[in-house]
Amino acid sequence: MADVVVVGAGVVGAACAYFAARAGLSVTVVDRGPVAAGTTGAGEGNLLVSDKEPGPELELALLSNGLWRELAGLGGFEFEPKGGLVVAGTPEVLDALTLLAKAQAGAGVEHTAVSPSELPGYEPHLTRDLAGGVFYSQDAQVQPMLAAARLIQHAPGATLRTGVTVTGFLRDHDRVTGVRTDKGDIPAGAVVNAAGTWSGELAALAGVHLPILPRRGFILVTEPISGRLGVPLIRHKVYTAAYVTDVASDSAGLSASAVIEGTPAGTVLIGASRERVGFDRTTSIPVLETLARQAVTLFPVLADRRVIRTYCGFRPYCPDHLPVIGADPRAPGLFHACGHEGAGIGLAPATGHLIARLLGGAAPELDLSPFRPERFAA
Repeated sequence: MADVVVVGAGVVGAACAYFAARAGLSVTVVDRGPVAAGTTGAGEGNLLVSDKEPGPELELALLSNGLWRELAGLGGFEFEPKGGLVVAGTPEVLDALTLLAKAQAGAGVEHTAVSPSELPGYEPHLTRDLAGGVFYSQDAQVQPMLAAARLIQHAPGATLRTGVTVTGFLRDHDRVTGVRTDKGDIPAGAVVNAAGTWSGELAALAGVHLPILPRRGFILVTEPISGRLGVPLIRHKVYTAAYVTDVASDSAGLSASAVIEGTPAGTVLIGASRERVGFDRTTSIPVLETLARQAVTLFPVLADRRVIRTYCGFRPYCPDHLPVIGADPRAPGLFHACGHEGAGIGLAPATGHLIARLLGGAAPELDLSPFRPERFAA
């Protein structure tokens, strides 16, 4: 019998498995699809502190940021500590961005104010029609599918079972003692729900409520583009200040704000859109046109470059924009690590680390009460 069954082989589940195994627990990871087949495989790999207001999520992001830098020693998942440049189109937006940066600094976020004349030194191809920006040195990027695979690979003794669908839970009275699957029962001392956008459905199998909904987003990928002397055409993660507002929005309708970055392969990734349309994967040409237009406005050099593919994914959205992390008192033995929306890749190591401490009976470094699963019971 395993000490822990982790349901979900995305990057959050992989981080839970990695840290639990490193803590000496025997771990089995199950997923109905392959590794990183859900939200993780449809993400850009953002590791951001810049888009979070002071509070519990920023504390989680800062813990995770340090852990990602330690995990970079594993290699093999394109960790790029390149920093993020947030730009403003008007003086009014720049003032609001500057106020946010100052508030974040009190929590430990490093930032540098960037004047319009200094912007070309950060991004030579950026439009000159900007009021300024803020550079965040702690922002980084990974290749998320590789990151998930490497974390599972380096989880000591962990067992990975793909193509296995969880159909229910084993119980001893009210306590969760494992999972039922279409391939047989898997008993365990505890179960971690890291099923991403399907975490609400998985929780329901245990008789508990989590209001996690899918929030669709599209990404465009350009042809490989090289800059001069091997320097990437776009050097940092660049996005507009409107992105922060979109992340915090409760609207079910479409919101889109430019997020642009290069990759080691030379391609440029262009996002980000958000809309709640269920699990509808229909390609939306108007959304793609909006993203392309915003990208060209920021980087006119992209106007004559080709988009070679697009894809979409579903962020696991919680109504209060905070993830669900911790033991569920309504179903003892069940732990949740889900609901991170678009920040799951960035927040995965801290989530896994904290879950592993709870599984081992140790006190977590952060106050997990803002993330408690039962907060939605009412």
